[in-house]
Amino acid sequence: MTHSNHAPVPELYVSSESAAKLKREAGDMPSWDLTPRQICDLELLMNGGFNPLKGFLTEADYDSVVENMRLADGSLWPMPITLDVSEEFAERIEPGQDIALRDQEGVILAILSVTDKWRPNKKREAEKVFGADDLAHPAVNYLHNVAGPVYLGGPVLGIQPPVHYDFRARRDTPNELRALFRKLGWRRVVAFQTRNPLHRAHQELTFRAAREAQANLLIHPVVGMTKPGDVDHFTRVRCYEAVLDKYPAATTTMSLLNLAMRMAGPREAVWHGLIRKNHGCTHFIVGRDHAGPGKNSKGEDFYGPYDAQELFAAHAEEIGIEMVPFKHMVYVQEKAQYFPADEVPEGATVLNISGTELRRRLREGLEIPEWFSFPEVVAELRRRFPPRNKQGFTVFFTGLSGSGKSTIANALMIKLMEMGDRPVTLLDGDVVRKHLSSELGFSKEHRDINIRRIGYVASEITKNGGIAICAPIAPYAATRRAVREMIEQYGAFVEVHVATSLEECERRDRKGLYRLAREGKIKEFTGISDPYEAPENPELRVDTEGQDVDNCAHQVILKLESMGLIG
Repeated sequence: MTHSNHAPVPELYVSSESAAKLKREAGDMPSWDLTPRQICDLELLMNGGFNPLKGFLTEADYDSVVENMRLADGSLWPMPITLDVSEEFAERIEPGQDIALRDQEGVILAILSVTDKWRPNKKREAEKVFGADDLAHPAVNYLHNVAGPVYLGGPVLGIQPPVHYDFRARRDTPNELRALFRKLGWRRVVAFQTRNPLHRAHQELTFRAAREAQANLLIHPVVGMTKPGDVDHFTRVRCYEAVLDKYPAATTTMSLLNLAMRMAGPREAVWHGLIRKNHGCTHFIVGRDHAGPGKNSKGEDFYGPYDAQELFAAHAEEIGIEMVPFKHMVYVQEKAQYFPADEVPEGATVLNISGTELRRRLREGLEIPEWFSFPEVVAELRRRFPPRNKQGFTVFFTGLSGSGKSTIANALMIKLMEMGDRPVTLLDGDVVRKHLSSELGFSKEHRDINIRRIGYVASEITKNGGIAICAPIAPYAATRRAVREMIEQYGAFVEVHVATSLEECERRDRKGLYRLAREGKIKEFTGISDPYEAPENPELRVDTEGQDVDNCAHQVILKLESMGLIG
């Protein structure tokens, strides 16, 4: 007899004949190039991972999901799966039209029959789905600053899955996993969701969960999109593969899930449960602060530690999957083993290494004890995160025109070249204008594009282990934040505010620009007719009045030493 977790789930793919016909017809349709997040969503729509959804949510379904976690027909579904598009594209599309959905190379993946087009109330979506309209939440920031302003909804006809060139043997559709469980005779399967490398505590926890549920174990890490700042999935999968040997092969398997996480805590947990149910699982581990994004803008946790477990438990029957709640696992020194936090013997010594502490030890090249993680995992992490004095970094000077940024940057470059342990590149105004931005003028918009280009080049230098020194005016805080985020994926970003006063810069007026600005001959000049937003907490502030250049550059060197970036 076939168990419910073995029978196939409906997919949205059409037959190969229909696919060929649709591909031909797609030539006459408007095309939308999907964003990385939309590609993740589309893949799970098409392969049944998002069953019962038949496409991107209609306006009625969207409103109902936002308000009460249900589709308009009453089915439980906690997450808005929407196709957000630009203003300009939306103007050309009317309900009743078909559009071709393409990947970033232009390959057609699906056809969307548009039934709805609307402008969502994003503030409402943020409050109801993520609990607060707070930009510190990565998904709320995405909603307001990345996603398009208009949503399109309607059923999807799947033509072909997105192509993955990495770890192909490790990726399974819901129906491929169900077929595997059928073949292995696995009737009870407990899924473990993760977006982090696995350490010993996770192994202990998954062992216990499988034992308690008397079930086989599916390690089911997310490799789509997780939280900005997470370890990249290539490193993580290499870590998982290193740990798999520690599990009994007959009772454990691993599969990669191409999900774009929203970090929505309680709602996310329910969503993960429904997705795992579609993948043939019968049990699901929900941990402490499941899929929480960290701190909000007031420095408090977005969700309570057990909110996700409570919401999941309230809906477990309807999800059709049993929750295995899981306590925080800690290492007890005297017993040399892991215990759930609430079962620690009295008076015992508990050892713990937090994520922050782990990153510090990697950054400073310090020991990571065997009780905490597996040597194979630590080796992978060390490869990806060498100690700070072996990583690339960027020093980003910002300040008014004539504040002395370039002069200090040049002096710093020479001092770093004298040390000679990493290649140093100075991205100075004139060089950048000549090689990267020769077509740009000095309007607000063009100056902004110029800073972003400098940031992009600096991020590439940092990624490849070099030192980038930038010295643009960079008057706007939002642009500096964007550059910081670009660079911090790969190494440290050291913002140096050269805080020379406007009066002093104007008194020097080395290039005669202030005079021209006062006479109105230069429009939008920073400090005169356009604002300079001083950094609120830069890594370092230097003032060039009454100090020589050498001393200012030396202050930067001392800062780099204290941050562990140079030996």
